Amino acid sequence: MTGAAFAALLARHGFDFFAGVPCSLLEGVIAALERDRRTPWIAAPREDAAVGLAGGAWLGGRRPAVLMQNSGLGTSLNALASFSLMYGLPALLLVTWRGFGGKDAPEHILTGAITPSLLELLGIPHRTLARDAVDAQLAWARSEMAARMSPVALLVPPGVIETARESGAARACAATRVSLGPPTVGAGLTAPATITPVISRREAIAAVVKQLGDEPVIHANGYICRESFSLADRPQNFYMLGSMGLASAIGLGLALARPERRCVVFDGDGNLLMNLGILGAVASLRPPNLVHLVFDNEVYGSTGDQASSSRHLPLDRLARVAGYRTVAPVTGTEEVAAAVRAALGSPGPHFVLAKVTTEGAEVPRIPHAPHAIRDRFRKAVELS
Repeated sequence: MTGAAFAALLARHGFDFFAGVPCSLLEGVIAALERDRRTPWIAAPREDAAVGLAGGAWLGGRRPAVLMQNSGLGTSLNALASFSLMYGLPALLLVTWRGFGGKDAPEHILTGAITPSLLELLGIPHRTLARDAVDAQLAWARSEMAARMSPVALLVPPGVIETARESGAARACAATRVSLGPPTVGAGLTAPATITPVISRREAIAAVVKQLGDEPVIHANGYICRESFSLADRPQNFYMLGSMGLASAIGLGLALARPERRCVVFDGDGNLLMNLGILGAVASLRPPNLVHLVFDNEVYGSTGDQASSSRHLPLDRLARVAGYRTVAPVTGTEEVAAAVRAALGSPGPHFVLAKVTTEGAEVPRIPHAPHAIRDRFRKAVELS
């Protein structure tokens, strides 16, 4: 089966959002997805980020698929366990089976041998894709996703999908898809003025919350969730209870799935540093409805205030290079509020870096169960 034929089957079964890290066994599929402007293909920096993108897309009403090599399955273990499986977020995992039958380059042999066991350990239903049953197996995957409210996997061994490279013209077409022109702000690396924090993260979050209407907000895990909850618990709040580093990927997936909605991410410096590659995806896609707020106190607050590298690496400079339409490093309640008002009122993507003190607040843990967070958030996104 050609990659284009397989991509067409995916569309026929209702899959309409694709993210992943390329593998040569799926190059024809990815080339076909890149050419089809009806369904987004997102080249993720890592496989766990692709899992986050797919989760955000599902929350926005899409039926996502994640494409990865089986080595990337290892990279995705925590994202699958403490995000997709914990919340119950359906996605099709198309996992190429390098090292199948013990025949491959040395680096693939062990991973190939344990691939089915990894899926079984996670409790993810899986089948091995066969040439004479592709349509039936995609139907099975779609049905299992809906029934279980969970990811399912199809293992793709060599030889099932043709690996002959697409024509040069097709690759050029694919490249054009993400060539959106230069950023609208300068990408210089001139050092910004030093920002001295004067308010706590909770005070900064309070200033932001007052500017919100019905915008969905993806919250990074830890005290960002807890402080926001203590100020204003909203159905439009998706609280991350695990999977540190994924909030920005989830928010990007949601923004791409619901382009008519302004989507907001409450991120932290430690969270963003774990997933800096997502800035590359924002650079290539530049969704105008994304507002990315980072509350930067230069420490890992949940684990004892260990120093983060954001004190040496200005995150606003990285965002400027990545091509966010506006980048606003701010401190102080009025500055934070003004930056958020401006971001919510104009096309983005926007990046707001709120430098805050290390002061913490005594706040409760999130009392809602993961499935309750999922259901009320998705309903709020659908209704508005």
